[in-house]
Amino acid sequence: MPKLNENFLRLEKNYLFINIAKKINAFKQANPDADIIRMGIGDVTLPIAPVVIDAMKKGCDEMGVKETFKGYEDSGAGYDFLKKAVSDYYKSFGADILPDEIRINDGAKSDCGNIVDIFGDDNIILVTDPAYPVYVDSNLMNGRKIIYADSNEENGFAAMPDYNVHADIIYLCSPNNPTGSVYTRSQLETWIDYAKKNNAVIIYDSAYEAFITDSNIPRSIFCIEGAKEVAIEMCSLSKTAGFTGMRCGYTVIPDALTVTASDGTEVSVSQIWGRRQGSKFNGVSYPVQCAAAAVFTDEGMKQIHQNIAYYQENARIISDTMNKLGIKFTGGINSPYIWFKCSDNMGSWEFFDLMLEKIAVVGTPGAGFGKNGEGWFRLTAFGDRQRTVEAMERFESLVNSLKK
Repeated sequence: MPKLNENFLRLEKNYLFINIAKKINAFKQANPDADIIRMGIGDVTLPIAPVVIDAMKKGCDEMGVKETFKGYEDSGAGYDFLKKAVSDYYKSFGADILPDEIRINDGAKSDCGNIVDIFGDDNIILVTDPAYPVYVDSNLMNGRKIIYADSNEENGFAAMPDYNVHADIIYLCSPNNPTGSVYTRSQLETWIDYAKKNNAVIIYDSAYEAFITDSNIPRSIFCIEGAKEVAIEMCSLSKTAGFTGMRCGYTVIPDALTVTASDGTEVSVSQIWGRRQGSKFNGVSYPVQCAAAAVFTDEGMKQIHQNIAYYQENARIISDTMNKLGIKFTGGINSPYIWFKCSDNMGSWEFFDLMLEKIAVVGTPGAGFGKNGEGWFRLTAFGDRQRTVEAMERFESLVNSLKK
């Protein structure tokens, strides 16, 4: 009989957001008339920019004409027109990335989980805690040893390396999900130095880079000297351009990134990843890639930044409420997430239940992202403006009632 990969038994029985959904459904059954405001899942709510939709429609039309019909895309790494657009985008904020160093994917989450296929199971994985669950889960599924760097209130939820601890693969995310913190240039320089001293590879998740407004905060790890020798970067159009339902992103693996095989030969990481993808991935559909390319046009940038500005204003509204109530938090600036300390030293799930039952507002318990998330809570700015305002009015009333 088939044998199970029993590493899956090491995972939490349910994914974080499945547990949240169960609690919401139970509350709805008990309170069918409750007006629930959801600020938990980081899903966008504004429609995709018109110029992007027009480009996708044009791509669909081309699929219906013999002369412009597209079948398999030769490399599976993306069409040249989109890789060129992404390369030019990187250059716009100071990162010199070649088109052939870019691979188009169906969103950052897929590649974040799949990239570990090309690394041995005996690697030591370093994850900052709290962390996006896919970093941990995808490595637990393969039985790898995972160690943690603590992100906490003392360091502004921006963990830094311990040079006395060895790691082979390092996961970093900036702007961070869930904490909204961002790494400065000097902090990234330290991580790159640590990676070089350990012959390690950094897997850098920059899915929220479009929300950075501070010109001193790097939009890419490749804005930092030396990063090309140690880093892989993954980004997504899900939050940048609202592609959560269309699925498109990109992974950058510089030509300079190599690892040493057991026989001592230097192996190109890009080549190995290309071989993996050639076996397991047939690429992103042509119409979606046409839509993605439109994001990087002048008009596309103008239109998507109108949506981003909308979410940034929601973040400001949430942040202002936290400041008014004297609640400690990170994020809200350079990030669509607000990560705040639960009132009255409550646990994360305890505070989740309180918010749901008392004011029918849903967020995400910080404990679901790791041990350092206990006692903290995440809200997203991706909702409707009026619903965000109403949620903060309810939240302010709840917090003030706890002070009495």
